[in-house]
Amino acid sequence: MIGDFMKTKEKKEKKVKITIKNIIYFLVFLVFMLYAILFYDLYFSKEVYATEETSSNPTEETIISQAEDVNLEEIISQNTNNGQREEYEVREEVLEYITKYRTNTSLPKGIVQVVQEGRQGTQEVTVKKTYQDEELLSEEQVSQKVTTASINKIVEIGGGSGTSNYTPKVGDTLYVTSDRLSVMVEPDESSQKVATLSKNDAMDLKEIQGSWYRIESGTARGYVKAECTTYLNPNQTIQSEEETTTGQGSTNSQSASTLKSNLSFNMLLNKPSGLSLEQFKKVLTDDNDKNNIFASNAQYFYYIEKQYNINGVFVAAVAIHESAWGTSRISQEKKNLFGYGAYDSSPYNSAYNFSDYSESIDLLARVFVKYYLNPNGTSIYGGEVASGKYYNGATLTGVNTKYATDKNWANRVYQYMQYLYNKL
Repeated sequence: MIGDFMKTKEKKEKKVKITIKNIIYFLVFLVFMLYAILFYDLYFSKEVYATEETSSNPTEETIISQAEDVNLEEIISQNTNNGQREEYEVREEVLEYITKYRTNTSLPKGIVQVVQEGRQGTQEVTVKKTYQDEELLSEEQVSQKVTTASINKIVEIGGGSGTSNYTPKVGDTLYVTSDRLSVMVEPDESSQKVATLSKNDAMDLKEIQGSWYRIESGTARGYVKAECTTYLNPNQTIQSEEETTTGQGSTNSQSASTLKSNLSFNMLLNKPSGLSLEQFKKVLTDDNDKNNIFASNAQYFYYIEKQYNINGVFVAAVAIHESAWGTSRISQEKKNLFGYGAYDSSPYNSAYNFSDYSESIDLLARVFVKYYLNPNGTSIYGGEVASGKYYNGATLTGVNTKYATDKNWANRVYQYMQYLYNKL
């Protein structure tokens, strides 16, 4: 009995111990679950349960959907552009002066003399650039602002009965044609000025350096701009055509065969063609010139050769090609034979406007000489030096590289040059 009682007591004690252990485990488990529920409620309940929010600012709105804000046309446009972007750039550029021509009947035909020097100005130009990824697709000038005004160049051209193609040589006596002419230490416009000569002052030509003459006039010794001088004595009256085509003033025109022999696709264009005034008038009188533009302005292609050392037939061929013999809208309404200044996106509106055809012919000749036909630093017209910004050789191919996007431009211009030369 005692033994049975002891066994029963041990079983009860054992049962009690197991029950307490289980209770401890249960309590631990319960605490863990409570923490789990609190954690879940704290971090996840806002995503699961809808809540009502009250804004402290009555003007604020809770945006539930972005659907109404989507611009489908904009998305389609952006996808179509596929990486296109626009940039705006402000540049300071040279504002080229305009040349005004006026006839002087006291001078023989063929004479060109500057009575007022041109001065270039400056302008701020805003350009819009369009890129495809990193590749430049186009440029468009959207605005311009003149910061320093340019001064027009005034040139007198002979309208008398005589004719002269004379080119001054060392030893000649020359005369000042402009109101004032600076004498410089070096053949450079930025050089030191040592004296000032007045109109009609005489000077001896000692040396020719490009567009500069080294002269002596009384005590003044130095360099002057060649374009502001003439070999004609202003104190003598020209009495007959014979006087201006013989002696000091005589230069025989080259024959048609000689001129034609100089023509080639690879000829240098920074040299005069050598055509006389009458020869320019002959080749530019043509049935294709329906508006008589080239025939009535033929002399200016001769005058640009005299002033700027450029092939005038080349410039005429470019004008014919770009204006379709003067029939284009830009050439007729803006007196612009070259479409100068025109952008592909707005050719008519962006093209420069001139008061007469001589201005566009003169300006384009200077643009070719300054930017396309001579390397940087070359002494050119009016004491200036070439920029050479677009220089790739003084040939049709070289000009075509940067002047025209049409790769066949050079061939077409040459065809017109051939056409004109063959009319000699």
